[in-house]
Parts: sequence; C-alpha cells; structure tokens
Amino acid sequence: MKNLSLFLSTTLLAMSLTACNKSDNTADTAGATATSAVPASYFATTETGVQDGGVQVIPITTPKGKFNIWTKRFGNNPKVKVLLLNGGPGATHEYFECMENFLPKEGIEFIYYDQLGCGRSDDPKDTSMWSLPRYVEEVEQVRQALNLDKTNFFLLGHSWGGILAAEYAFKYQQNLKGLIISNMMMSCPDYDRYAKEVLAKQMKPEVLAEIQKIEARKDFANPRYMELLVPNFYTEHVLRLPIDKWPEPVNRAMAKTNQSLYVTMQGPSEFGIAGKLANWNRVPDLPKLTVPVLSIGGQYDTMDPEHMRMVAQKVKNGNALICPNGSHMSFYDDQQTYFAGLIKFLKSVDDGSFKAGTTL
Repeated sequence: MKNLSLFLSTTLLAMSLTACNKSDNTADTAGATATSAVPASYFATTETGVQDGGVQVIPITTPKGKFNIWTKRFGNNPKVKVLLLNGGPGATHEYFECMENFLPKEGIEFIYYDQLGCGRSDDPKDTSMWSLPRYVEEVEQVRQALNLDKTNFFLLGHSWGGILAAEYAFKYQQNLKGLIISNMMMSCPDYDRYAKEVLAKQMKPEVLAEIQKIEARKDFANPRYMELLVPNFYTEHVLRLPIDKWPEPVNRAMAKTNQSLYVTMQGPSEFGIAGKLANWNRVPDLPKLTVPVLSIGGQYDTMDPEHMRMVAQKVKNGNALICPNGSHMSFYDDQQTYFAGLIKFLKSVDDGSFKAGTTL
C-alpha cells in the first residue's frame, strides 16, 4: 500500500486532531467490564525488576549482522499466546490495536511484534534483507526468545503476515499449537489474477481505464492515482469505511509503512503483485500442514473468499471463517464476526474441542 501510506501520512494529523476533540469513554467502559471476568493471573507480570509494560527487545542474528526486534506482550495466559504478524509488507503492529478490545476479556494473551524494517524494530535499509526465508528465521528467533512452544504458541499472520506465518509453519509447525491465516491467499499468482480479473472489473470502466493508464506510465506518485483508488478500491476492498472514518491505529500504521520493504516484496502497483513474492505459491503444499488452521477471509476482501475456504479444506485440520461484511481488514469492518470466530478457534484448540471441516 505504498501510495496509500503516503496519502494517509498527509491526512493523519488533521484526523488525529479531530479525534482528540471528541469525548469517548467506550474503551474505558469496555475495559472495566472485561477485567471483572478475567482471572487476576492474566494481569500478573512475569517480569522482574523495573516494569516496562511487557516490552521485550529481542536481538536477532542475520547474515548481515545483529539487529533488535521490538515486541510487547499483552496479558498472561500460559496456554494461549498469539504472536501477531502484520501485513504490508512494511506496516507496523499498530493496526492490531483493536485486539485490545476483544482478546483480554477472554483471557487470551497476544504479542505485538514489529518485523525487521518495521515500526520500532531496527531498519537495516538493505533490500537484500527483505527476504521471505530470512523473515522465517527471524520469527523462529523471536519465538525462542519469547519461550513460545507447541503447548501455547498460536501464530496469526494478516495479509503479507499470512504468507510469513504459512511459510513459518511449513518449516516449523512442530513448534505451533495453532495457525491463523488472516486475509491472505496461499498463491500470489492467484491473488494477482483475482485483482485483475474480478476486482478490477467491478470498477466503473472509465475509472479502471484511467488507473491502467497511470500504471502503464509507472506514474505511481501521481496524486490522481490515489484520488481514484481510495473511493473505488480501498474503501471497497481494504477497509469498508469512508476514508475519514478509518480507525486511527490503521492510519498510524499505514503512514509508517517502509516503502523500500513494500516495493521490494509487493511491487509498486496497488493492483496485483510484482515484487519478490510474485511467484509465491504454496497451494500444492497445504496438505502438509497438520496443525489446526483457521483461514479467515472477507466477502469484499482483496483476497478471494472462495480461496480462503479452499485453504481450510486442503490442510489436514482446517476451519474457515468468512466475514460477510468484511474486507481485507475484517477485524475492523466486520469485528463481531471476526473476533467471535477467532476466539472460538483459539479456545477450541486449547480445550481439545476443535473439529476440522467447519465454517465458523
């Protein structure tokens, strides 16, 4: 979302100032209600010495040296720990902040994590570091540092994070208790075709024609590009709210997108994919995944919801969750469906009641 992040960075300040003038106690009220039903142990710290809110900066080793990775734990549940992998590629953990309104009251621990080059983690500014295999090894080092294992470790990847989560599982699923692929197809060529053959054709012909002319000229910095995409694509398929109503954590995260990482992996176009991930396809390998898998999609997603159902069918132990009112960020535009299904999956895997082959 290269151009979207640039667009949002110019509007974020004005929107934030507007938000600051509003009085909203909803979050505080929800938090007060939620805490009453959560065991005190959920809020018990495992830290010693000075308390820092669960932040842990993890040194990782790479072929280009050592770098620091930022993480932050929210809550404490020894049996259910969800590590969050953000999308982009190159966004930040911040757009996951809506999790705080839903998971704590269920006693579910989750961990924010900025990947290398993202947010508060180090940025080596080296495109050779933007590599899927290297990111897999990064996740494994983070897992070890956080003491996550098959008794408690759930991995949730959204968008690009879904690619990373799947790739991690193909190599290290013995470490996982469960896997959640959120709003990501398991074939980038299929994603590219869906964008061009299905989503593009839903646009008005004159709008699509103008977008295609801009892309043909590779004039991606042209302001007109975003003027066309925001109302005709982003608010239809990325987050189904008027752009001035987009949640502040989403705007904040997208405005910080690492453009080098995004363009290297995704490519410059907002339609389809043309970077390092262009040929990534793991559909033939899905039967190799034996851990419980939840495949999440949205009816209006940039990703084909039928593909998400197929993922759940091809893995050994899969369930599908399709949000009927959701798009690519279903955890914002169809929150009740998304979180009800996610929480049901996490609890069923933990208590042994999980049954594959159902649609949540």
